[in-house]
Order: sequence, then C-alpha cells, then structure tokens
Amino acid sequence: MKYKAKGNEEMKAMLARAEESEESSSVLREPEAAYMVERVRDGLDFGEFHIFREMIGVTEERLGALLGMSRATLHRRKKTGHLDRSESDRLVRYARIFHCVNAFLQSPAAAAKWLNSPAFAFNGETPLDYADTEIGAREVEALIGRIEHGVFS
Repeated sequence: MKYKAKGNEEMKAMLARAEESEESSSVLREPEAAYMVERVRDGLDFGEFHIFREMIGVTEERLGALLGMSRATLHRRKKTGHLDRSESDRLVRYARIFHCVNAFLQSPAAAAKWLNSPAFAFNGETPLDYADTEIGAREVEALIGRIEHGVFS
C-alpha cells in the first residue's frame, strides 16, 4: 500500500479540526485520558475513525482491517455510525501510538509516514501492522523511547 503524502500544513489543519470538534477530538487529543474508558465501552463515534484514517494516510479498508473489521462489518459500522467496544479499543491503541510517534518526530506527516513504513526492528512489518496486538503496540512505543533516548536497539 502506498502512503499518501500530506503536507505538514494539511496535517496540522486536520489536527486543529479534530481538536475543534468536541465529539471527534477526544481520541486524537488524549487517547489515554480516564474519560475515554466509558466512551470506548459505549463505542466510539464513526467520525473518530475517519479523522484518524486521514491523519495516518490509509484507506478505510486498511484501517478497518487494522481494527479487525471485515468489509461487511466496516459497511455496517458506517451505517450505524458507531464502532463496537473492541474496535474502539483498537482505535484508541493506534491513536496512542500516533501521539507517541508525533511527539517524538514533531510532525503529524512524519509520524504518519513512519507508521506506514516497514521497519527492520519489526521484521519488515510496518509499525501499524506490528501494533495489531497490545504487546506489539507497547514494543512500537518502546522502540520510539529507545530512539528518543539514543539507546542502540
């Protein structure tokens, strides 16, 4: 899958739109905040899916697959307008990783590109693919921490 490059200004505008929209900003702004527990349990609004998809530069089908959704399930979620609990939890996991990478790289566009690029540390998988489990997600975060602190991996 090709990464659709977005200019840094366009990515900043998307982040700003996410922060302005009370309904869709919570996952993208503070994915680990305590108030997210109830929202995840109830199922996130499908708008969160779309905003995050644009930010990381993947197709609906790709993000749906990362969240464990078949095409049919993705279509149903579009109609209902809500993700279920497990899909919401996975979306928050990916948002947490995005925030970690973005904080280090200081650029949403660079974070999206890094997340979509194969990495030697993950046996050639992209960080997004490697983070399909919680333990994989923690490894992605740990790698960013090691790079940030200059630890040879």
